[in-house]
Amino acid sequence: MIELTARQIADVVQGELHCAENILVTKEPAFDSREVQPGSIFLALKGDFQDGHDFAQSAVEQGAVIVLASRKVDAPCIVVPDVLLALGTLAHYVRGRLPNLKVIGITGSQGKTTTKDLLAWILRTQAETVATQASFNNELGAPLTLLRCSETTRYCILEMGARHVGDIKALCDIAEPDIGVVLEVGRAHIGEFGSVQAVAETKSELVNNLRDDGIAILGRYDEFTPRMAEGLKVPVLTFGQTHEAQIRATDIDIREGRAHFDLVTPQGREAVALRLVGAHQIPNALAAAAVCTALHIPIDVIAGGLSTAELQSKWRMELHEVADLLIINDAYNANPDSTSAALRTLSFFAQERGGQSWAFLGRMHELGESDSEEHARIGLLANSLGIDNLVCIGAPEYARDLNEGSEIDLHFCNSKADALEISSYFSPGDVVLVKASRAEKLEELVKLLIENWEQKMGESQ
Repeated sequence: MIELTARQIADVVQGELHCAENILVTKEPAFDSREVQPGSIFLALKGDFQDGHDFAQSAVEQGAVIVLASRKVDAPCIVVPDVLLALGTLAHYVRGRLPNLKVIGITGSQGKTTTKDLLAWILRTQAETVATQASFNNELGAPLTLLRCSETTRYCILEMGARHVGDIKALCDIAEPDIGVVLEVGRAHIGEFGSVQAVAETKSELVNNLRDDGIAILGRYDEFTPRMAEGLKVPVLTFGQTHEAQIRATDIDIREGRAHFDLVTPQGREAVALRLVGAHQIPNALAAAAVCTALHIPIDVIAGGLSTAELQSKWRMELHEVADLLIINDAYNANPDSTSAALRTLSFFAQERGGQSWAFLGRMHELGESDSEEHARIGLLANSLGIDNLVCIGAPEYARDLNEGSEIDLHFCNSKADALEISSYFSPGDVVLVKASRAEKLEELVKLLIENWEQKMGESQ
């Protein structure tokens, strides 16, 4: 973060100053008193279960020099009507103080975090880069990411998520992105928006709110995204797996579950061998390559970065090889598109290894009226892919349209404990996928599956 005095911050956020004017803030804000750094601001946010004002003194003891609060506390503080809005105002001010900073916004129904990780991996080889941590992509996460930038930061990568119309525009008002990436419009959060068209309109807010000299980078994976810049003056780069895309993948080959392809850009052609699992990682890699192309990074650097990049965010297609059993932990989140991609990856691995395939699937959330239909569609896909076993954890709708003639074996579980008992049927060479929406916490099941299998194999020796 750039250094600011308490008076400067109070003036920017139009707050009441209750401390010495010359107190110097040198570190970015924190909203958890346990994560405060010496010289930082503590954000006294009110949550559903806790009030940050109650932890103001603890934050100061940890090293915070100012508390940004909505009421006066017994600590050096700046009082504002709304702490979150003030944070966004401060982040926008800092953005304006960094004219050499390139801000890249990334949105889409899936793939935001992986694309961000791939892009950050490449850009960090070129210059100081700040990126969204984990999937912290909302009105709190975006300004906190921006405030980590300083005069030496060249690139800032922001994931931009949305649950309501206008959410992405609000983030753009704060961040003023130079480059806007829309990956794909899918069915994630359709329960919130009501239709895929409404999702598309919300994602297009990123393109419509770019800086005047901005660049739109659009995927060619759905009917909506390629048209988002129509009528706008911003230049466009497209990516995809068709000849119409300016940044594209050709000669695709899947080896050990990982994509190998030739990256084609206006600069030429280079081979890429992804370390990330799944053919669905190709669009994410192409999006990162498109951003780098727009930033005039050589194609050999781009291809080399994509081929060496490793997954930075947890619980996304993590592979656990345990005594000849492969467990794919993709439990961070789930929607119909990402679950379909995960099942295809499971099928690839099972075919290569020759064992049984097991899909442990928990509920996908935020699907609205289409909830039952979308779950049933995934069940049909699992059957058509030849998945051997479908374990429905608290979501029997996956099996709704599977009849007695279906070849897939169905297992119904009401809890993670019930699902754990199914693991007694595993055999060496099997491949197991665990996936659900984040609220289901199926990463806990992954840990138990590993422990049970290790114990079983240890007893058999």
